Amino acid sequence: MSVDLVIRGKVATPDAVLENGWVAIEGRTIHSVGTGEAPEARDTHDAGDAYILPGVVDGQTHAGSYLGLPGIEPTTRSAIAGGVTTLVDMPYDNPAPLSSSAQLSAKVEAIHRYAHANVALYGTVMPGQPLDEVSRLIDSGVIGFKISAFESSPTRFPRIDAAMTLDLLEALAATDLPLGLHNEDQEIVRAHVARARVAGSNGIAAHSPSRPPAAELASTAHFLELAASAGAHAHIVHISVPRGFQLVDHYARDGYRATGELCVHYLWFDPERDGNELGPRMKVNPPIRPGQIDALWQELFEGRIAFVSSDHSSWPIDNKFTDSIFDAGAGVPGMETLLPAFFTAAKDRGTDAARMTADQLSARPSRFFGLYPQKGVLQAGADADIAIFEEAETVWDSSRAQDGLRWSPYDGRRFAGRVARTYLGGQLAYDGTSVVNTPGDGRFVARGTSKWFQQDKAR
Repeated sequence: MSVDLVIRGKVATPDAVLENGWVAIEGRTIHSVGTGEAPEARDTHDAGDAYILPGVVDGQTHAGSYLGLPGIEPTTRSAIAGGVTTLVDMPYDNPAPLSSSAQLSAKVEAIHRYAHANVALYGTVMPGQPLDEVSRLIDSGVIGFKISAFESSPTRFPRIDAAMTLDLLEALAATDLPLGLHNEDQEIVRAHVARARVAGSNGIAAHSPSRPPAAELASTAHFLELAASAGAHAHIVHISVPRGFQLVDHYARDGYRATGELCVHYLWFDPERDGNELGPRMKVNPPIRPGQIDALWQELFEGRIAFVSSDHSSWPIDNKFTDSIFDAGAGVPGMETLLPAFFTAAKDRGTDAARMTADQLSARPSRFFGLYPQKGVLQAGADADIAIFEEAETVWDSSRAQDGLRWSPYDGRRFAGRVARTYLGGQLAYDGTSVVNTPGDGRFVARGTSKWFQQDKAR
């Protein structure tokens, strides 16, 4: 018997990087993985010294935040070019968040129409909404829920108050689904922004002080205690300072279900070093803090970070051109830079960059969202979603990106490698230059059965 395809190269498995390795694919599935002599195959691709990685599972993206559901097409096209084979999309679509089974059906239909990559979905609730839709969304396959403690928009990105948050946590307590939080205290942020405006502090240097760590940490601690009381899984979707991860770890060590996520831009940029060059191009919320990169890497090495994501946002550059940093849009594109940026930073830290990348960008988010081992690992029986990453110094040029945005805070940054190929379900989807699959080749991915917390420790 011969298989459909054998890919040769350096294979990143959970246990080791296999030199002279291969991955054999039959249909949409990995048939076997090994070294030396491979099975006979109808087709072979020799990647040489490049790494064969499990396709990235990007745990935080915003495909529909600007263009609405059609935004799934450019976002997933960019994903495939970046080695991201599954993205976990947030519910804050334009014009309305995904808070009902009807909206979920519409988004799944849009995935089947537009997506180049696989897409899993968060759901949410709106202020005052009855919670009977929660169980329907769970039954239909959402991987988790997301809310915000800060209101960016009363209709598209509203604030959920503490009483409703507790109700939602109690509704989710008997499930494995996390409730994710955008963690900023609204009163603190609005007061500090108002003071900065009065003082005429309008540049990127004012952004972090206007949304101080105290606002982030107070919101985080409040949410963790509500979740502990309810016995639910609290997940902080972006933490910018080490103490945030330490707060999460305190609850986890006490036996509660608590996790925290890191976005890759917090490991790359510093407003004191990069602010003059980038200005609003590096504006995200919570802000990128000065002097935190080394300490955040330490949190990663010590195991207090669940996984690393992009927090990709599809804002056009015009959204950044404002007189004041407080009026500029928050968010950066990141689908095609997540893998090379994280690999480069991990290599610069002297780690086994390929294995760390496969763990933080693939295996861990896959397990977290219930998708493991179908996603996130190169082993027999897993889906044949694969990224081939070749080491070669590369200067990032967003004008060549597949997202159509033509800007990035990473422009001109040097990466230690590039995505050379991406396979989705065993089929070539990106050839190193062009996306060669078509809209609709991606699939909606419902939450599976893998668990982050193997035993329910909630009190």
